[in-house]
Amino acid sequence: MINLATAETILRKYNKEPFHIQHAEAVSGTLGYFARKLDPANEEYWRVIGLLHDTDFEEYPEEHCVKGIELLRAEGIPDEMIKSALSHGWGMTKSPYEPELQMEKVLYAIDELTGLIWAAALMRPSKSTMDMELSSLKKKFKDKRFATGCNRDTIAKGAEMLGWPLDELLSETLLAMREVENANT
Repeated sequence: MINLATAETILRKYNKEPFHIQHAEAVSGTLGYFARKLDPANEEYWRVIGLLHDTDFEEYPEEHCVKGIELLRAEGIPDEMIKSALSHGWGMTKSPYEPELQMEKVLYAIDELTGLIWAAALMRPSKSTMDMELSSLKKKFKDKRFATGCNRDTIAKGAEMLGWPLDELLSETLLAMREVENANT
């Protein structure tokens, strides 16, 4: 298993855009939040997966979740970690990996959702998740014109995969994002 520092180095090797780095760090922190609730002994593993999940996106957007296999193998990442990291693209990209493990299902569900939450936060006067209410997030989720790049069907399907009500996924991910934001301030 690789550690967070190595995963961060790999992330930054293939991603230079601050937005992509911030997204990976937000997903990593959010996965850490869920790991503490669902699989505390493996929090670092979950966080590493979050850092690695979009390794190929910036340089190879058309081959997202496919080119990553090659890149991560070249970095010495074990196949089970590659599968976990790239399963978030199931059904949206040509990823050959379907989310099966609970961590993979959480990643699938929260990847797009973290983007939606950050976009909603940036629209607030505070530019923060700290004062965002679930009702406000739900309005943004329902507004298809807002953050059009965030796939709401994937978020809903992820909640379904996990067996969670959508409101629970939205609420817990918002709490996780607050924790991530608080850690970065």
